[in-house]
Amino acid sequence: MVHTPFTWRYGGHQVSICGSFNGWTDKIPMILVDGSASIFQRIIDLPPGYHQYKFFVDGIWRVDEQQICAQDEYGTMNNIVLVKGAENVSPNFHIEAFRTNINLDNARIAQFVGSSLGAPVTEPVLQLSDGEMDVSRNLLSMHLSSSRAYDLLPYSGKVIVFDVEVAVEQAFRDMSDQGLAVVPLWDEHHGQIAGMLTASDFMLILLELHKNRTMFTNEELEIHTISAWKHRKIHHPRDMIGPSVPPLQRRSLIQAGPDESLGGLASRILHNKISAVPIIHSAKDGSCPQLLHVACLSEILKHVCRHFRHHIGYLPLLQQPIGYLPLGTWAREVGRASDRPLLTLRTNDSLDSAINLLLKAQISSVPILDDRGNIVNVYSRSDITSLAKDNMYSRIQLDQIMMSQALEVIGEAVGQHRYRTCTRFDSLYGVMELLSEPDVRRVIVIEASSRHIEGIITLSDVLSFILR
Repeated sequence: MVHTPFTWRYGGHQVSICGSFNGWTDKIPMILVDGSASIFQRIIDLPPGYHQYKFFVDGIWRVDEQQICAQDEYGTMNNIVLVKGAENVSPNFHIEAFRTNINLDNARIAQFVGSSLGAPVTEPVLQLSDGEMDVSRNLLSMHLSSSRAYDLLPYSGKVIVFDVEVAVEQAFRDMSDQGLAVVPLWDEHHGQIAGMLTASDFMLILLELHKNRTMFTNEELEIHTISAWKHRKIHHPRDMIGPSVPPLQRRSLIQAGPDESLGGLASRILHNKISAVPIIHSAKDGSCPQLLHVACLSEILKHVCRHFRHHIGYLPLLQQPIGYLPLGTWAREVGRASDRPLLTLRTNDSLDSAINLLLKAQISSVPILDDRGNIVNVYSRSDITSLAKDNMYSRIQLDQIMMSQALEVIGEAVGQHRYRTCTRFDSLYGVMELLSEPDVRRVIVIEASSRHIEGIITLSDVLSFILR
């Protein structure tokens, strides 16, 4: 057992503590520190490991939002402490002893007591060394290298494929009805999978309709084939979308065989900045190739979570708070270094501003905030297909539709938010579990006590971090 100090520094008349270490049954009274009117403390003998706890202040359950917080299986927010080693704290505990004797794993508590006495406060960090982090990453990467794309194939299911001669209007209507963001394309003339039709294609079509409405009518779109659209997209991009969007490049279909490693498959998706890869079996006798599956990053991450679910203790990296790991995109005010800015839009911004931002910044989604800067929803590339319902795209002007209206259309089409939230104190594994859910491609990091956005963690962020 380890003598573990706890501190509540926000005042009150009667303060107690309760946690997983005593089965959430007895409330342990905390003692007001001599000479202080607001700091309560208590030392509790705890076994090594992670423990959840909460404060009971004047009849109300409270958490200290300045310390590590996480939600339990019932969605309740609790504080978390890591007890490690066997350093003891004297029962005659007082402020000076607290400052000098506490071990590093609980340094966060010492810093907050110091702040109440006027001492400088630094960002509290509960972090692995680079070497320990690399060991965990190598184990995860080795597992991906030893697993095959074949492991992602469902026992039963269907794969939807469009013929390249199908009309664009019909294709996107079907994508909307089926809730698909990407669909393989079959070229009957060459007897092969020829490419992929994506939500980004629909974005470019909408921009072209918006820019050249008198030249490219809805009637033409109804008979315009996918193959004709793809040819136009590659050979006349500036006529369609203008100079604000990065130039389009023609490239061969990116595909994989069932024997390719999941690590190689994930790296291929990340390197080419695509959302999915068709898994194709090519027979040695030269017969028609078989499309087995369309693999995406969420399936790869789900495979990792399923394998390590009962072995998290062997990988300390998975238990680390995501706010102290080098991944994700963060708001400037959070004080985290980030390779790219956190781009957001407001509910009164126009839909065409969202489409142009997604294409120009080459990102998959953008958070939508209210006037107070709190998260309302997320608009992603895949959400654009909702405009195919009842040919809605033919009756609207993109610059006259506000994001609040566009979000209402999404709500009717998908019936739920396609993102999840966490705090920066949630574990990496917890975020990985969220990202492995169907249709969840990003997790929004918010403040524990509000909906104020602090950052965003995507599937690409997590897989890039693992495979680095």
